[in-house]
Amino acid sequence: MLNSKGFDEWAAGYDASVRHSHDAGEYPFAGYDAVLSLIEARVNSRPGADVLDLGFGTGMLTARLYAAGHPVAGVDFSQNMLDAARTKMPCAELYLYDFTRGLPPALEGRTFYFIISTYAFHHVPDAGKPTFLLELSRRLSPGGECLIGDVAFETQAELDACHAAAGTAWDCGEDYAVAQLLAGALPSLRLSFARLSHCAGVLSIGRHDSPQPV
Repeated sequence: MLNSKGFDEWAAGYDASVRHSHDAGEYPFAGYDAVLSLIEARVNSRPGADVLDLGFGTGMLTARLYAAGHPVAGVDFSQNMLDAARTKMPCAELYLYDFTRGLPPALEGRTFYFIISTYAFHHVPDAGKPTFLLELSRRLSPGGECLIGDVAFETQAELDACHAAAGTAWDCGEDYAVAQLLAGALPSLRLSFARLSHCAGVLSIGRHDSPQPV
């Protein structure tokens, strides 16, 4: 798995490499457009809702939400990715920080209607995923929702099948989410999963004590 320096070096070619994998229907980015479109539509169903994006990268999704009028804050650990995103979102709140360690001090006490993350949740180790999602749920405004799009699976069997099909292309340094396992570990949260390709989907997380988004 790449560190911040690796993502700095990848920043200039990131969008093109994502496109190649997506267009070929290959792991890891098969279904990428569908993942982003689902999250974009969900956020745009609440005009003007504020958004926190964790691991925003070059801003491929976040810039579309920004252009649609959503107040945007974002966290990414790559300076070059942040610089690329800032050219698209000059007035967004963008912070250089490793979100797997929590949120930056500047966001202390803040809540958001939507907390989103695309192709970054795999940086959170499996053992830490339940605690991480529980903490994010506490950062949601009433009725709010976490939307996490990534290489992700409904069941462990689906993950194992994708691993076998990907062969040597599989990145063993990344921890991909399994919705059934997370749901079992987080009975206090409302969790659902939309499968959008053989290797991608969107997790939706909310609180049982909060009104369901409409």
